[in-house]
Amino acid sequence: MESKVKDKESLLARLLGAGGEPLSGQALADEAGVSRTAVWKWIKELEEEGYTIRPVRKKGYVLEGVPDIVSPELLRSHLGDDRFVSRILHFPTVESTMPIAHKEAQEEAPHGTVVIADEQTSGKGRLARPWDSAAGKGIWMSVILKPDIPPHRAPQFTLIAAVAVSNAIREEAGVEALIKWPNDLLIGNRKVTGILTELQADPDRVQAIIIGIGINVNQEPGDFPEELKDIATSVRIHAGREISRARLAASVLRHLGRLSDLYLTEGFSEIRRMWEERAVTIGRRVKAVMVRETVYGTAIGITDDGVLEVRLDDGQIRGIYSADIELQN
Repeated sequence: MESKVKDKESLLARLLGAGGEPLSGQALADEAGVSRTAVWKWIKELEEEGYTIRPVRKKGYVLEGVPDIVSPELLRSHLGDDRFVSRILHFPTVESTMPIAHKEAQEEAPHGTVVIADEQTSGKGRLARPWDSAAGKGIWMSVILKPDIPPHRAPQFTLIAAVAVSNAIREEAGVEALIKWPNDLLIGNRKVTGILTELQADPDRVQAIIIGIGINVNQEPGDFPEELKDIATSVRIHAGREISRARLAASVLRHLGRLSDLYLTEGFSEIRRMWEERAVTIGRRVKAVMVRETVYGTAIGITDDGVLEVRLDDGQIRGIYSADIELQN
């Protein structure tokens, strides 16, 4: 059932769902309980954002072109009836979405709040490493979750997010993105996504989990800085076509919401199965660089706590809680 037109956001959803057929301005006005002038103003606002909307005499408005933006209206239109996302904060340019999300979480932002930007000037990955977040080329967002769980279960949400992103890339681009424990996704052995999970918690209870997700979407080979050309890639490079960032972001959020609910109601076993199916780490010889030591062995799986298990060269099984993992040939 189509949602009722009541504002610019729902009007956009209706135009997107019309499949190129004209929608009557008078019918839209009657449905929304506003004047035709108000509908016309919404149309003009959408055109200013980059949408191409053609008036057809005596028939109404036809949507002919959609910009590659990650506006709340476009994200909502692709989310449809999905109820996970409660609030979307969009910024053209920020230093990083993570501190904004932390501040929002401290100020009682609801579960499912999304902070998304077209560009990050100081994006960060794991261990505060810089993440190149070019304007208009990727998905740079942070998601606030407020599950009723103890803090030791929070790291599993990194694995949940990784499965969500892998599913979304497959769904929207037909490309397989494999997971390298704990927080990277690779296509063709090059990094396409980084995931950063941070926590606000009391000693016995999580207050908020903030998941930062950076996806290289529409970069071409020449877009990457020289130091990243051999280690980074984008979805577009492997799909062979431009990918809608809004559609992909909405797909990530849908999968993240559903997998989070699955984890909270059914436990980690199904998430673990999906993660291991998509893992590039499992079965590979790895180098695990930890704070005080470096070990070598074969990654054999993850535990229900999300700990990577490595069989060392002496046969001992070692649980790796936090490390930089390098895949060995």
